[in-house]
Amino acid sequence: MLDTRRWIWLGAALLIAVLLYSLHNILSPFLVGILLAYLADPLVDRLERLGLSRTWGVVVVFSLFTLILLALLLVLVPMLAKQLLRLYELAPQMLDWLQHEALPWVQHRLGLADGFWKFDKIKAAIGEHMGQTTDIVGVLLSQATASSLALLAWLANLVLIPVVGFYLLRDWDVMMAKLRGLLPRQRESQVVGLAGECHEVLGAFVRGQLMVMLALGVIYSAGLMLVGLELGLLIGMLAGLAAIVPYMGFIIGIGAALVAGLFQFGGDLYPMLGIVAVFMVGQALEGMVLTPLLVGDRIGLHPVAVIFAILAGGELFGFTGVLLALPVAAVIMVLLRHVHDVYKESGMYAGDIDPEL
Repeated sequence: MLDTRRWIWLGAALLIAVLLYSLHNILSPFLVGILLAYLADPLVDRLERLGLSRTWGVVVVFSLFTLILLALLLVLVPMLAKQLLRLYELAPQMLDWLQHEALPWVQHRLGLADGFWKFDKIKAAIGEHMGQTTDIVGVLLSQATASSLALLAWLANLVLIPVVGFYLLRDWDVMMAKLRGLLPRQRESQVVGLAGECHEVLGAFVRGQLMVMLALGVIYSAGLMLVGLELGLLIGMLAGLAAIVPYMGFIIGIGAALVAGLFQFGGDLYPMLGIVAVFMVGQALEGMVLTPLLVGDRIGLHPVAVIFAILAGGELFGFTGVLLALPVAAVIMVLLRHVHDVYKESGMYAGDIDPEL
């Protein structure tokens, strides 16, 4: 009877997994909405403790998020667009600098043969492509209108995300109570304990790491702009996003900033030292202040596991998979810890089971 129940549960789990994978194209707004509701629930709970009703708390939180999003769209996006256009304009000059200065210097130092890089072909291909895309907005509009149904579906999903997130957030506590009421009575405490541990890890990692990424993006961008780097905002934001993997933001950011600094300042010592100082200060603040304060030491996700989770999520579910990869990886990590503890306490590990059986 017990084996039959296990097979039934296994079959149900496989059926749900196949169903989710088959419907992943339409599940994106619901999954993102669930993630948004989970992230915003503690803030709404705090507003409830201050005397607001659940609905008004959700309205306040969504209004706050909307104002932040509008501020980003009105201030940050135009600045980044200008820097992207500037990068677009500087690309041919940077290619010339690489071809005539940087790569010959590396070639001389390493003793490589003449014509080793074959850079003329690469530059010609890039230049031809850039010549065909002078009107970036026109190209994007033509691609978007080429498939009106795909565009409408994308817009519908974009509009559906806040709607789903609003209703899920309003009824979040009710749904959690109903789910707890469905748990088997003899397993309730165990499941609730695992869910609490998952919640602790998710809260520490997702909310904390997002705050660390935002803070590092601001620190790197402001520092590089103070140094005078033309592409400081773009490189700083890129380094902040890459900080989702430990040390990745520092490596990518300082590498890109030094290359841009060499091209812009021509090897002038003081601006280059300023770039290095910006990233050293950012790294020190991340290690000594931001990560201990915002994330803590309860995560346990190895950097390699983070990279694999992001790549696997993107491969399976696209951009939505990238967004949900780290929360899912954190939950899997908690479950694996539980399986490890069960195994260490089992007779199989202790050797109490007869191997002939």
